[in-house]
Amino acid sequence: MNKFFDNFYNFKGFGPATKSVQPTVEELKLFEDKLPARLLEYWQEYGFCGWGDGIFWTVNPDDYKDILAQWLSGTSFEQREIDGVDKYYVIGRSAFGKLFIWGESSGASLDIVCNFSMLFPSDQSEKLEIIGSEKLIEKFYSSKRKSNMEEEDLGEKPLFQRAMAKLGPLDADEMYGFVPALAIGGAPKLENLQKVKVIEHLTFLADLGEKTVMADIVAMSNALHK
Repeated sequence: MNKFFDNFYNFKGFGPATKSVQPTVEELKLFEDKLPARLLEYWQEYGFCGWGDGIFWTVNPDDYKDILAQWLSGTSFEQREIDGVDKYYVIGRSAFGKLFIWGESSGASLDIVCNFSMLFPSDQSEKLEIIGSEKLIEKFYSSKRKSNMEEEDLGEKPLFQRAMAKLGPLDADEMYGFVPALAIGGAPKLENLQKVKVIEHLTFLADLGEKTVMADIVAMSNALHK
């Protein structure tokens, strides 16, 4: 375990892995030369699995390729794929359906907050070129915090532990979803959370309305300092 993953596993408290499913040889080969070799090493050692009691999940990108295409549809990210500029993969998700996206030429460059139909870009192409994909994926894990995976109720109190106590722990294909959805006026209350199937629920959320692509703060900052 390198120091970056040790920070994620021990210091940040995400370990140990739960509900682990080992990738097949075919699955590993599918992502060779597309995703960082270090990420595939993590898959081999820990599997596709839950972390922090299931607040964060390492996922098989192939399971999420259709829903990712749906979320990128009509955005500049879809056009980047069409133009051959980049190719995107879901490499992780939260218990509440936040998706963490890796771009072949832009690194850990996009988070999709599905509950609010918001896409948060953070292009890391320059950093990817300077430090390489292995260091960048190590930093991706090392920088993770449980608070970034949370949803809060109307009183700004985190919901994950209470949802798990009320509804039980998640399986790999489940998430805690708000019913009714927040995007159509639902309230972020514990009593409105249900265990739902991840792909089906994210498909439903993607169909609700227009997506909002937020400003890339990192790119704006870099431009100001050039």
